[in-house]
Amino acid sequence: MMKMILKIFTVLLFLVATCVKCIRQSAASVSSCFNWRLKLNLFKIGFSAYVLIFSVSVLEATPLKIGEGDFILKPDTTTIYKTVDSPLGPVELKIHGFLPKGYKASDKRPAIVFFHGGGWYGGTPDHFYPQSRYFALRGMVCFSAQYRLINANKTSPRECVVDGKSAIRWVRQHASELGVDPTRILAGGGSAGGHVAAATALCKGFNDVGGDLNISPRPEALILFNPVFDNGPKGFAHSLVKDYWKEISPIDNIDGNAPPTIVILGTKDKFIPVATAERYKRIMEEAGVRCYLHLYQDKLHGFYNIWIGKEDMTKTLLEVDAFLSSLGYLEGEPLLSSIHL
Repeated sequence: MMKMILKIFTVLLFLVATCVKCIRQSAASVSSCFNWRLKLNLFKIGFSAYVLIFSVSVLEATPLKIGEGDFILKPDTTTIYKTVDSPLGPVELKIHGFLPKGYKASDKRPAIVFFHGGGWYGGTPDHFYPQSRYFALRGMVCFSAQYRLINANKTSPRECVVDGKSAIRWVRQHASELGVDPTRILAGGGSAGGHVAAATALCKGFNDVGGDLNISPRPEALILFNPVFDNGPKGFAHSLVKDYWKEISPIDNIDGNAPPTIVILGTKDKFIPVATAERYKRIMEEAGVRCYLHLYQDKLHGFYNIWIGKEDMTKTLLEVDAFLSSLGYLEGEPLLSSIHL
């Protein structure tokens, strides 16, 4: 942002200098409003103003217009990270990668693994393609992972968390091939995907049978968009997990080993009460862990998604950008502002 301001200031100085020069030349000319030299000077001023407006437009809109140019929402890679059985037969789970400019497989960059929402029943990885592309453009290697779902695979929330842990283990196991620093892998997600992300960090067990338990599934930080925190008797979809809710409920498994976390939540979210998010933040802080809660007035569940509105998506991206910068995962200025929209 600072670079952009400096460039605009430079254009403004050019415009002011042009105006001063034109006024001096006009004063020296014949005193007539129709003098050709005055007309020429006025043309110069008008042209300079056009240059200013055009320059600001280019600086603000062209570099990162969401869904176009560098901000394309198509993944750069798609890989099967796991093949697993389900009641309906074998399932190949894919993970979609977004790579930064200048990327090399020999890099050791920080990474984020995102998990989509859908109440554990549905949803697709493309929910988090915009966030994945943005943070790839900021220099991270980003992934949006598929996991088994109740509707498609006749499984349960247990398998969602198992697959989430498998996805992070896969990235860590293949870090040297993916250009990723295995000590700087983060997790993020929205709604049920936020639950999956939080559970990979906080909930013990839920490991894939035959998986390499020597590889940690724990992310180093969490990026949670209106996440399912609480699966207790008064929490979200308790009936689906009532036999093991204490083990799978993130808010009931916080300790001093929890990673620093940012939470994005609308105050009119009918699924995730603000009081629950505030309790989560309080428990995290009592455990000595950083937890940032950003409340968005009158916003509903899922307000941060691109199909709801680019403006709110951009605002939440900037909050997360600041959080990751504070942890040392990002450098430099954010690449978006509300002026882009």
